[in-house]
Amino acid sequence: MLKQLKEKAWFFGLILLGLSFAFHFNSCKEADRASGIKPVEVAVSQKVSHSPFQAAIARFESQLAQHVAEDGVGSISAGVVVGNDLVWAKGFGWADIEQKIPADKETIYRTGSISKSFTAVLMMQMVEDGFFGLDDPVEKYFPDINNLSKKPENSPSITFRHLASHTAGLNREPKLRDAARGPISQWENKILASIPQTSFRSSPGEKYSYSNIGFGILGLAVSRASGTAFIELIREHIFEPQGMKSSFFILTAEYLPHMAMGYVKRKEGTVSAEFPALEHAGRGYKVPNGGIYSTVGDLAKFIAAMTGAAPVKLFSEETRLEILKRQTPEGGGGYGLGFSIRIDKEGFHTIGHGGSVAGYNASMIFEPKSKIGVIIFRNYSRGKTNLGRASRALLKELTNVYNSGKASSLD
Repeated sequence: MLKQLKEKAWFFGLILLGLSFAFHFNSCKEADRASGIKPVEVAVSQKVSHSPFQAAIARFESQLAQHVAEDGVGSISAGVVVGNDLVWAKGFGWADIEQKIPADKETIYRTGSISKSFTAVLMMQMVEDGFFGLDDPVEKYFPDINNLSKKPENSPSITFRHLASHTAGLNREPKLRDAARGPISQWENKILASIPQTSFRSSPGEKYSYSNIGFGILGLAVSRASGTAFIELIREHIFEPQGMKSSFFILTAEYLPHMAMGYVKRKEGTVSAEFPALEHAGRGYKVPNGGIYSTVGDLAKFIAAMTGAAPVKLFSEETRLEILKRQTPEGGGGYGLGFSIRIDKEGFHTIGHGGSVAGYNASMIFEPKSKIGVIIFRNYSRGKTNLGRASRALLKELTNVYNSGKASSLD
């Protein structure tokens, strides 16, 4: 196994973790035989049958347990936060199939694009600290952005607001070979190399256009403007103040006991952990837009910060509301600063983000008035549970119960 990893040149960073890392990822070869292992049986909690609020969670819990068992691949961990309290959290299935390690609420997963929310929050903290203005041209602090390809004539300069709201007009990905491959230590160089290979879909500010490279550029621009490394900024300004002790960018040996293996289920039904494991060494430029690892409990703390329920405030109330306000010119829900905004036909208003990388899916969503949120992680690529749809459905049911006055404590 270790010999195979060494053959991957850009995977060298993982080898420094030593034999403990290699042991943990010893299922990186084909896992066809493991796909037949029945996931851990999970009984529905007796605590969640005392009120309509708890009954909704019980049905959700039962559905997740059933879907994980039917999928027969890996695990799901999920949780519900109300205000500053994680009122329910549970794991279903295997975090590691071959080692037969069950998932629980402490299991660590990759968050994928939920990382964008953290990057935007950090940006607004730096705005409050006076390093730059939200509507300042990014080129003032990060001149390399002027190397973008084929900027429309007479278009305005790209601002920090543009990048954080996906309104900079940039393409989703750069046309740079292997832009999303390479060790995490080189992610800034990948951004710089990607910029000349990134072109525009529209003029800045004209319309919403989701861009992974845009958020990569944003993270590096914030770092350059503040004079501190991006990963260090996230740790000092978000993870540590909120007590998010299982959230990080670089997978080290201390986190391995709780790390979920990532699995890719192919169309023919076979299961592999190889490619998801390789990506732990880095994904090229995809750090500010997809590099965070976290847990149900830690994302619950992040949600509490964004609803204003957390005891430690990350920013002013004015800034919090600006982040969660629609920034896109199109009507309806749209996108705030690092957060998707959705308003259904009944007027139900939700804020959050999804994430998807090799072997991992995630959903984080909350309703701002009730301060209720739902988090779901999965460590395999496809399954019966649509994470976004399932989390929205549960959140809507819980919010309706809460607003009706029929909710009660889980204690």
